[in-house]
Amino acid sequence: MSVVRRAATLLVAALLLLAGAAQAHATGYRYWSFWDRSGGRWTYATQGPSTTRPEDGDVQGFRFAVSEDSADATRPRGTADFATLCARTPAKQGTKRVALVIDFGTPADAPSGEKPPPVRTACARVDPDATSAEALAAIAKPLRYDTNALLCAISGYPHQGCGEQVAAGGQAPTKHGNAAKPDNATAKDKAAEKDSGGPSLGLPVGAGVIAVLAGAAVWQARRRRNA
Repeated sequence: MSVVRRAATLLVAALLLLAGAAQAHATGYRYWSFWDRSGGRWTYATQGPSTTRPEDGDVQGFRFAVSEDSADATRPRGTADFATLCARTPAKQGTKRVALVIDFGTPADAPSGEKPPPVRTACARVDPDATSAEALAAIAKPLRYDTNALLCAISGYPHQGCGEQVAAGGQAPTKHGNAAKPDNATAKDKAAEKDSGGPSLGLPVGAGVIAVLAGAAVWQARRRRNA
């Protein structure tokens, strides 16, 4: 086999390895994300529901879906405004009202054997210093948390599981290993804390190998022509 052909074979092998690494990274996590609504749009909350203390008139949402991280997270569906959601809940001294949208997601994101309930909206009347988690508990029990205070289920959905990892195509979920950070940190962020803390080197290294092999193939071909 010529030098060029050997180099080409190595290039193909490196490309296959790189494609495999990319596929291995195509995973997400099945979890409840937490959102604020302002100016007619949803934004990913900067704090978790157990520490956020909404004001009277705030609109907040929860969405169950499979997402890779906060940038990839799926927003609650539909329009929502405080005046509409709390129209039948008049102001009362010594309390506050928080409008909530609970989106249980789609069948594609549901755990095996479970069916998501329809989107639910409600107006929670709670104490002035209540957190978003307390407002949620006022209108959507039962809630389920894991031992690390990660929100696992709203109104009993889903019946089991909590922030599990889901491979590309929804195959074989596995429980992620670190849910120590409660509140709004995503399941992927939690799992990352168990890792080395740095970015994955699989894809950059694979690209570097391909570049080196390509250069070697060109150099060897020129050398043979000039010999």
